[in-house]
Amino acid sequence: MKHVPMAVPVSFLLLGVSIPSVSQTTEDTRRESFAPAMQAPSQVSTAAPAPVERKLSAEETGDLYMARKQYREAAETYKQLTEQAPRNPVYFNKLGIAYHQQTALSLALKNYEHAAKVDPKYADALNNVGTVWYQRKKYGKAIRAYQKAIKIRDDMAVLYSNLGYAYFADKKYEESIAAFRMALSKDPQFFEHNSSRTGSVLQDRSVSDRGRFYFLLAKSFAQAGNLERCVLYLRKAKDEGYASLVADLKKDESFTAVLKDPAVQEILAPKPVDTVQP
Repeated sequence: MKHVPMAVPVSFLLLGVSIPSVSQTTEDTRRESFAPAMQAPSQVSTAAPAPVERKLSAEETGDLYMARKQYREAAETYKQLTEQAPRNPVYFNKLGIAYHQQTALSLALKNYEHAAKVDPKYADALNNVGTVWYQRKKYGKAIRAYQKAIKIRDDMAVLYSNLGYAYFADKKYEESIAAFRMALSKDPQFFEHNSSRTGSVLQDRSVSDRGRFYFLLAKSFAQAGNLERCVLYLRKAKDEGYASLVADLKKDESFTAVLKDPAVQEILAPKPVDTVQP
């Protein structure tokens, strides 16, 4: 089934969602709706007629509410659409996102699951199911939802990233690093983005053990051959006070190729001790 694309980023809590923009469509219509006709030199030029603006559809109105962060109004609009078209999974997914924005997790989950029931191949809805379970700290359920989505769409970096965070929260670090590595293989700049794929929620990126998390990201970039990003996250791990940074760096074969790099040597060097002048 082909799903309706969405394009305007909207951030909520620590989640990223992309919703379509209607203002751009209106502006394009405004620019293209009139082209002045050629006239003979002797004719008197007349003013062009004002362009007629197209009325927004109900779905576009809901998308506009989302772009304006009017989530309650968006939910009401999408709910009407689900009642009018109960076999359209996109409407239920959008309604779930609108509820998610209001932290109404039970309603969000209900609509995500319904969207996935209407279209079992709807990977975005399955991803969003996972984000609700992740937010509820039900990491096993979140992991299974992401894995199910990946079986349908193995080209979506957001699915592997969300899976990596869920594994990390569940303290399954090797599985976490493998998932992050897959996310990077799909999109090398993924961790620099602030939003996710259209229609998919990017789950909470906050973690408790930030030092270890940054070290794992550095390992992912080392395995991908991206020294610049590897160094960036090694520095972050050091700044977070990751106690076993030096030992883990030296014993992990993933860093063998970068250990002699001056930037990495600088990270490995002990911090200078401040001396007090007498």
